[in-house]
Amino acid sequence: MRARIKKVCIIGAAVLLSGCAYAVFFIKTGVGIPCLFHLITGFKCPGCGITRMLISLLKLDLPAAFQYNAAVLCLLPFLFPLLVYWVYRYIRYGFHQNPKPIEAICWVFVAILLVWGVVRNVIGM
Repeated sequence: MRARIKKVCIIGAAVLLSGCAYAVFFIKTGVGIPCLFHLITGFKCPGCGITRMLISLLKLDLPAAFQYNAAVLCLLPFLFPLLVYWVYRYIRYGFHQNPKPIEAICWVFVAILLVWGVVRNVIGM
């Protein structure tokens, strides 16, 4: 179990440091990672605008964050406890099958994001 705690801490620190470095780079240069789906099709994918949404959240600008990606912003309060649950289960038990209710929640998130991907292109958000 200690090895899993150490692994979670290392991966968490790496993700946090990478995110902070990317945020600083994006804020200073305005250059972000382009969306390949958008470049190829001209349509916005369900994840388009996440970088700008997160930067807006760092600046505590909720209206701008909502404008950039409303679906992901609204799902964040539900995704965070799910992430905490997954980390807890990994530390405690290692990798194994998720319970059916958790799988159902994940599929609902996927469905919401797919619908969002269609809606945002139809109404031009």
